[in-house]
Amino acid sequence: MAIKPDAGALAQTAPTAADTPGEVPVERLNRVGPSVAERLHRLGIRTAQDLLFHLPLRYQDRTRLVPMATLRPGAEVLVEGAVESAGVALGRRRSLKVWIEDGSRDGLLLRFFHFSRQQVAGLQPGVRVRCYGEVRQGPASLEMVHPEYRLLGAEGPAEIEPRLTPVYPSTEGLQQASWRGLTDQALALLERQPPAELLPAEVLGSMALPGLAEALAYLHRPPLEASLDDLIE
Repeated sequence: MAIKPDAGALAQTAPTAADTPGEVPVERLNRVGPSVAERLHRLGIRTAQDLLFHLPLRYQDRTRLVPMATLRPGAEVLVEGAVESAGVALGRRRSLKVWIEDGSRDGLLLRFFHFSRQQVAGLQPGVRVRCYGEVRQGPASLEMVHPEYRLLGAEGPAEIEPRLTPVYPSTEGLQQASWRGLTDQALALLERQPPAELLPAEVLGSMALPGLAEALAYLHRPPLEASLDDLIE
């Protein structure tokens, strides 16, 4: 979910092509107002350069759709299907339950304990939805609890992510989609104005190491062929 602009965000001066990441306070980034800035400050992040060194904890593979017939509990996967039924279930804990199918042998239950009227209105039978989350064994079927999802329009299949998706250390009030939006802006600054190298040129050359800008870009947006074990190490 994208960050909503806070009051005063539009008054900030946008970064210019001459600005280095270390010269750009987070308040000058798009859609960062006082409340978002305060949350970032709480994590020691005050500039775009701080964002670049706020490295992912792990990565998710959202580069391929997984048929529902092959799902197993414990897997984190990307699935796509049409809503067959949806409704609010009452009981010990009120929840929104959405059953989706993809034409394979089985379907999948999406369960939301926190939801809005807008979500209920959007997740109606016939709507196609793409979602990512951990598969769990529910009382009657496999399910995902609070998956990340997007509704798909009638214009055709939506593009699949071309890279591994980073998961960042966070704080209350900042969703992963927001982190990716913030780091996208920091990476754009990095590409225009690379920071000074931290290692001497002779060390970089003798050990065949990438430069700092290349290494940071790789860690934040690794290509599909990147080794997850190497990234985490």
